[in-house]
Amino acid sequence: MPRDRLVLLVACLAQFMVVLDVSIVNVALPAMREALGFSAVGLQWVVSAYTLAFAGFLLLGGRAADLFGRRRMFLAGLVLFGAASLVGGLADSQGLVLAARAAQGLGGAVLSPATLTILTTTFTEGAARSRALGAWAAIGGVGGAVGGIAGGVLVHFLSWRWIFLVNVPVVVLTAVLARIAVSETRADDRPRLDAGGALLVTGGLVAFVHGVVTSETAGWGAPLSWGSFVVAAVLLTGFVVLETRIASPLVPLGIFRIRPVSVANGTMALIASAMFAMWYFVSIHMQGVLGFDALTAGLAFLPQSGSIVLGSQFPSRMLGRIGARPLLVGGAFLTAAGFAWFAQLTPQSTWVGGVLGPGIAVGLGMGIALTPLAGAATSGVDRTQAGLASGLLNTSRQVGGAIGLAVLSTLATSRADGLLAAGASPAAASTAGTTRAFAVAAVVVMVAGLVALLLPRIRPTTQASPAELVDEPADGAPAR
Repeated sequence: MPRDRLVLLVACLAQFMVVLDVSIVNVALPAMREALGFSAVGLQWVVSAYTLAFAGFLLLGGRAADLFGRRRMFLAGLVLFGAASLVGGLADSQGLVLAARAAQGLGGAVLSPATLTILTTTFTEGAARSRALGAWAAIGGVGGAVGGIAGGVLVHFLSWRWIFLVNVPVVVLTAVLARIAVSETRADDRPRLDAGGALLVTGGLVAFVHGVVTSETAGWGAPLSWGSFVVAAVLLTGFVVLETRIASPLVPLGIFRIRPVSVANGTMALIASAMFAMWYFVSIHMQGVLGFDALTAGLAFLPQSGSIVLGSQFPSRMLGRIGARPLLVGGAFLTAAGFAWFAQLTPQSTWVGGVLGPGIAVGLGMGIALTPLAGAATSGVDRTQAGLASGLLNTSRQVGGAIGLAVLSTLATSRADGLLAAGASPAAASTAGTTRAFAVAAVVVMVAGLVALLLPRIRPTTQASPAELVDEPADGAPAR
């Protein structure tokens, strides 16, 4: 196999694994709860521990690859991800599983940006690079889509532990191929690492999520709850202050003065807050209320995953004609309608009658809305900051997803526990909690659609492809 194709294989294998681990865990959650005694609130940390660590250190991982070498950091991320997967698969306690998930997230934060920079330094020709980046992006989408199916197969035929252990042979194979095919490269202009910024923002986000989930059991006025929020405020304030005072900040805050960047990131965070929670709650509902086993639940996600892929094809044809704003707004409103439909679930609803239709609606809306966000997030940005803008969008997705899952899970658990205490059946209580979360998610995504209205109008340049858009407000002045 030619070296460049081997490099592409290595990058795609790593990206597939990182994206897969965001979604593969959802179908395994009921089995993990039964085996290790997770509470409903504690169970969401299995998802949040990964996404928070991934989001908090993603930008730092990109800087580290530039500074210490792309292949070196790629291999370091692989080793950490593989070791964490092995620990998670052998874990016999909740704490060890959560620690393994956080370490996986950290490994993914190092690994994911390194895969992209390895591709961009290996493929230098326009057409070849476009094909390579297209394959890289597609394999990430496939990883997200097949996560539910893969998780269902592994849990059904083996056990929940294999959602972790399956990564180990993939890591070994990828590392061997990387040692053979990938050459070491570093950036010419190597920025200093803002490790302090990464620690502050990650610690602040963890403290905030801890405060949210603690409030469900201890109450909002409990010292542990408000103490967590105080710690979060102090750490996040410290992060903002630090970023304004150092020469090489993790996040140059001035980039948010560019309106498309701030609008796109705000929209992404809001949509992701509902998107991550959807996979979580639908999986819990199908297995806990409908009685599906893990394999059936994984297969039941197929129409929803397929609708995301289908919806993502529409913007590629329409983006150059109507611009990003109508697509974002329309996709968000369709997604909100799907969540409102999900909120009509009852314990008697069947999969066909209660899950299939709204799942397709949400999937189509998300596919339509999320596709143009990348272009919107980099519109009006200097080419030297395009990578930063793309990294910020990915970070917003992970942060929004983690916070949204924490908030919606807390609301759902509070509702379910109250009904259980009043004598409701477990199925009725669980469904009521789920529908409350979906109703709130519908409102959140509707707000995302309204935020997207603030995006400046965009039109393609005369020489650009539909993906290469120039932002232009109504008065024709550059959008900043």
